[in-house]
Amino acid sequence: MYYTYSDYLKNKYHEKVYKLPVNLPVTCPNRLNGACGCDFCAEQGTGFEALNPQLSVTEQLTLTREKIEKKYHAHKFIAYFQNYTNTFLPIDRFEKYMREGASFPDVVEISISTRPDCIRSDYLEILEKIRSEFQVEITLELGLQTVNYHTLRNIHRGHTLAEFIDAMWMIRDYHFDTCAHVILNLPGDDLIDVIESAKILSALQVSTVKLHSLYIAKNTRLCEAYENGTITLCSKEDYITRAITFLEYLNPEIAVERLFSRIPENDAVFCNWGTSWWKLKDELLSTMQKADSYQGKMYHYLHGAALRSLDGSDNL
Repeated sequence: MYYTYSDYLKNKYHEKVYKLPVNLPVTCPNRLNGACGCDFCAEQGTGFEALNPQLSVTEQLTLTREKIEKKYHAHKFIAYFQNYTNTFLPIDRFEKYMREGASFPDVVEISISTRPDCIRSDYLEILEKIRSEFQVEITLELGLQTVNYHTLRNIHRGHTLAEFIDAMWMIRDYHFDTCAHVILNLPGDDLIDVIESAKILSALQVSTVKLHSLYIAKNTRLCEAYENGTITLCSKEDYITRAITFLEYLNPEIAVERLFSRIPENDAVFCNWGTSWWKLKDELLSTMQKADSYQGKMYHYLHGAALRSLDGSDNL
């Protein structure tokens, strides 16, 4: 019903590949000068299960690999620089960390989580050299969150849609893979924003997407608004409708890495309507099956779609 990330990796590497998260001693430009970041971002960022950033890249990869290898008998790995904004570093330090990750045994890819406003050609040149030298693939994960630039401003995201488009165009010149993070139920967004997000990501030809159901971490601006009753969240059923609609409008060649957020219960005041993510996933897939829904069902809007009416090929 949808193109899973596990299938994407199998097609790419011909076997199961596992991510090894790395937590660098880095912050976010949205936290400078006393700012506290995006409304939804906790003090520790998103790396709730990451290791201590004071450990070296090699130490973190070694510790995590031992667990993954023992549990899954894995042979290929992705060094996943997960937390905060990993290109928000002086370029020499950035290169050092990336080289350390790329040189780790059996790493076939380095994946770098960052922001659209922290992509620049000299950093991409470094990654191009590392790809060539170590024969590893490169993926850049960009936190878009929503295409609604009004919502981006309201949640103090610190960038607009334009910066995301600009970053995608720069990355395309290097033929790196890309992943876009999208939150489908931010306060103020509706189903139109969900559809437009799928359309824009399809038009920009991202490689993969991560869908997030909005969680509310403790000690955030969003937490304060939630507890004060100044924001309302959509229902579980509404979110499932949004996720299915997003998938239907998404290019079927774009892999989907995640459908719901995951966060330790102790760190949040709200997450997934008190339901485990895998139960929500089962409900979503069951709903899709009953409705004969699938990824790309509504993917007919690009490449001069209106012209199809002239030759009779568009029956919509």
